[in-house]
Amino acid sequence: MAYKTETLFRDDAYLKTADATVVAINDRGGIILDRTIFYATSGGQPGDSGLLECDDGNRIEIAATITGETKDEIIHVPAPAQAALTVGEKVKLAVLWERRHLLMRMHAACHLLTVVCPFPITGASVSEDDSRVDFDIPDAGFTREDVTASLMELVRADHPIFTRLISDEELAANPGLVKSKNVRPPVGTGKIRLVCIGENGTVDSQPCGGTHVKSTGEIGEIHIGKIEKKGRENRRFRIRFGPAPAN
Repeated sequence: MAYKTETLFRDDAYLKTADATVVAINDRGGIILDRTIFYATSGGQPGDSGLLECDDGNRIEIAATITGETKDEIIHVPAPAQAALTVGEKVKLAVLWERRHLLMRMHAACHLLTVVCPFPITGASVSEDDSRVDFDIPDAGFTREDVTASLMELVRADHPIFTRLISDEELAANPGLVKSKNVRPPVGTGKIRLVCIGENGTVDSQPCGGTHVKSTGEIGEIHIGKIEKKGRENRRFRIRFGPAPAN
């Protein structure tokens, strides 16, 4: 039986704490709650870690968050040797905020990179300090310096970042919204979540279920660390925080 977890982070990625109820414990000890602020690993963004605190003061360290039988079922994976929970128990969630905020900043930076490099995406991976986006580009024709300068121009402009929902039909009528070459956003629910950058999404709009900061200015200083050739028509761009190191 698959459970459906209310995903509070989709409406407010800045929630650091919340209350929830345990609805199930799976055969591997994974904890399923009725609602959560923990993002589950998906779309290249790793799942959150943090704590669950019980009414009796016990704390359960959550080492990872993953999806279960469906994308709507979110499983909180406890670290080894944690206290046991029971179905129906009330808990307070606390996400490891410093890590989550780094991932939010970095994920938003990856979206900016797809604006600077408007080519089909063949892969992506978000992490706290070094992320990558792979593009289908026969001949890159880019330099780290030029891409970094274009990224920082978008960061300094401090464009708003927000989400909105569109229908399956609207997505079908606007296929250019999908930037991934191989992965299509899930359809069938009648609602597609777009992450938009700029007033009315004029800088960028694309389907995404991840967490992001509220404006490009919040990303902070970033640079392209490497541009690597990965196959005949693939180039990997690595994004890092901070100023580019001096040559």
